[in-house]
Amino acid sequence: MTTAQPISVLLVDDEPQFRQGLKTLFHFYSLNHCLDLNVVGEAATVEQATHLVIEQHPALILLDLELAGGSGINALSQFWQIGFKGKTLVLSGHREDEWVFRAMQAGSNGYVVKDRIAVELCEAIATITQGNIYLSPELATSFFRLFHFYAGRTVQACEQVHLTEREQEVLHWLVQGASNDEIANQLYITVATVKAHLTAIFEKLSVTSRTQAIVKALKMGLVCA
Repeated sequence: MTTAQPISVLLVDDEPQFRQGLKTLFHFYSLNHCLDLNVVGEAATVEQATHLVIEQHPALILLDLELAGGSGINALSQFWQIGFKGKTLVLSGHREDEWVFRAMQAGSNGYVVKDRIAVELCEAIATITQGNIYLSPELATSFFRLFHFYAGRTVQACEQVHLTEREQEVLHWLVQGASNDEIANQLYITVATVKAHLTAIFEKLSVTSRTQAIVKALKMGLVCA
């Protein structure tokens, strides 16, 4: 594939060596007239990435899900809030169903497992920059398996667990990987109020930790990842 102009790319990963490896791969693509990619920025945190999205307006973001001091899922949410109009491709070491489902539900245009980058990345980028979704057959199966599972549980869950509107909002941000401070900022409430809502949510879900609450909420279909 060739393009008239290079595709501007933002790399979001907290491992400098991995980012360098991607740039080396991009050079190979250019030499072989596969893709013409121009790296306009590199970030290791959600905050850095958000700043660069505003500053550089990349056409494509390559995003890891585990970042320094933050979550790639939360980053996806931040990108859409600031009006990002480009494409996002997740590059993750995780191939588990939950990770794939959460990333795609959060708005990613595709998902590539890191150990498959050498054979899938060029096709994945070409696919999503043409306006399509990219998932390998294996990952597509994972996504739709959980999609159908959660869809079937949603009505039943709503009948069993009664959350207030504010508790639903707090739970939404919890699933996005937001900290108590981040939830407070998003909802314009105090951290103490966030903690009170979390206590109520934990009691209603019969769980004792944030991780348990996220897993149970997703499995019951109370929120979308």
